[in-house]
Amino acid sequence: MPAHGDRSRSLTLGGLFAALAWACLPAPAQSAQPAAQAAAPAKTEPQNSSLDAPLFYQLLIGEIELNAGHPGAAYEVMLDSAKRTRDEALFKRAVEIALQGRAGDKALEATQAWRQAAPDSIDARRYQLQILLALNRPDDAGEPFKSWLALTPPDQRAALIAASPRLLQRMSDRKQAAALLERWLASYRDDPQTRTATRVALGRMWLAASDPGRALQLAQQAAADDPAAAAPMQLAIELMPTRPDAEPMVVQYLSRPQSGPGVRLSYVAALTRAQRYAEAAQQLDQLTQAQPALAPPWLTLGALRLDMKQPREAETALKRYVELVRKQPAAASAANDDDNDATPDGDDDRRLTQAWLLLAQIAEQRGDLKAAEAWLAKIDDPKSALEVQSRRASLLARQGQMAQARELIRRVPARNDDGARAKVLAEVQLLREFKRWRDAVDVLSAANKRFADDADLLYEQAMLEDKLDHYAEMERLLQRVIALKPDNAHAHNALGYSLADRGVRLPEAKELIRKAMSLAPGDPFIVDSMGWVEYRMGQRDEALRWLRQAYAARPDTEIAAHLGEVLWAMGKTDEARRVWQDARGRDSANEVLKETLARLKVNL
Repeated sequence: MPAHGDRSRSLTLGGLFAALAWACLPAPAQSAQPAAQAAAPAKTEPQNSSLDAPLFYQLLIGEIELNAGHPGAAYEVMLDSAKRTRDEALFKRAVEIALQGRAGDKALEATQAWRQAAPDSIDARRYQLQILLALNRPDDAGEPFKSWLALTPPDQRAALIAASPRLLQRMSDRKQAAALLERWLASYRDDPQTRTATRVALGRMWLAASDPGRALQLAQQAAADDPAAAAPMQLAIELMPTRPDAEPMVVQYLSRPQSGPGVRLSYVAALTRAQRYAEAAQQLDQLTQAQPALAPPWLTLGALRLDMKQPREAETALKRYVELVRKQPAAASAANDDDNDATPDGDDDRRLTQAWLLLAQIAEQRGDLKAAEAWLAKIDDPKSALEVQSRRASLLARQGQMAQARELIRRVPARNDDGARAKVLAEVQLLREFKRWRDAVDVLSAANKRFADDADLLYEQAMLEDKLDHYAEMERLLQRVIALKPDNAHAHNALGYSLADRGVRLPEAKELIRKAMSLAPGDPFIVDSMGWVEYRMGQRDEALRWLRQAYAARPDTEIAAHLGEVLWAMGKTDEARRVWQDARGRDSANEVLKETLARLKVNL
């Protein structure tokens, strides 16, 4: 037998004995011995293992059968051992062997025997419930769930109810799943200890079943029962994209002084997903003022402020985040006072990397390349290698070393196709940043040959073809993206906006933008496009309404350019100047704003 076969066999046996180690532990002593007697090794009575020779042999045979590819025989041996010993760990192992052999009925049989041997076992019911659902027998799953819930301590029952939607998430018929859970939880709906959790759990199930109206009613009932509870507000936030009338509940809750940060952070996330950045920033301002020592909101606020072209405010927030996070491990490592550069682990470590990347970007934007490199030098995270090297590449490009900058990105290792695509997009972003449109198109053309029909890469190339005034090619690429992904709102919007901006095929442009709006309701850039096409079609009042809405949601410089132009055309010149001046203060280099002011011959 080859050497590698011997090694594999050795590892298998090692794993086998590791799996059996639980059985070799000493049995618990029946009575405590006096301390003095226990301290004398010579007088300590040896404790026998609960594992006798026949049982050990039986378990060994079962595991050998499993390793030999005979899960049926292994299951029978393990289940017989479990029944003889009434050991829950052995029942669990029998279930696992049956599932490994794809024998769902055998696994169910083992859980039934388990429950007979251990009538109060919660694990037996949990396994039985999950197996019944996997076997598509939801009508039979009610009894194990209800008995599981009944055996759960009262102070833990609400938490189990809150988690119950996850148990049913794999059912294909979501309405059936919601109706099942309603029946299972019927006796808990009016119990003061569980009614809030029950209503929220059912609300989530009906939301998943595409019945947001019913979900909203349950959220409102839960909030009425317990106005201080956060869970109904979390459900209301989840409902906001489909039921905007859920938002006032959240706003009212957050107006109370006792509202916790969790709901506000979830609300900020929802506002950010809807690109309502100005409102999200206002919420974060309130949170950081109320709880200045809470670190995560400062990072989110910094990222938002930077996206809103407010680099000074962004830098202040990000530095505050870094300061707070790096203080956190200080108490835990007080003995190591010299380790001033200690950084936290886990999520904080990842977020700290993000903060340093953003600070490097801010320093680069103001031309302080040395400070930018100093921030990047703090990052020691292989997972962020492409982001770090991309920022370093930007620093090189600013010094006229574009070839070296591109090579820096290309040298980052790519473990798979996703990594290779990410490198392509990073190089394209670098070239876009320095207006190297032709070079960026060449990179994407090559990538689109390697990754055929990749909608994201095709979309990026279309946007670059637009920069080169290659409108026919841009339209061809966008139509291909729409064919590949009919629900791609950005492709519909980009094509509609391009037609509107050039003043051609305006009815078609409006239909494309309307479609985009239906796919991504409330997106400020799509709302801006609708305002712009209305303006091009001579509907100035409608255009102004849409553009005001877009600018209120996201005070972007390009949206400001469009809003200002419509105001100017309607004779509202003072307001137009204020909008333009405000936008230029945030982003004076914006091409759309500069072109608009030049075309209209406006001096600010």
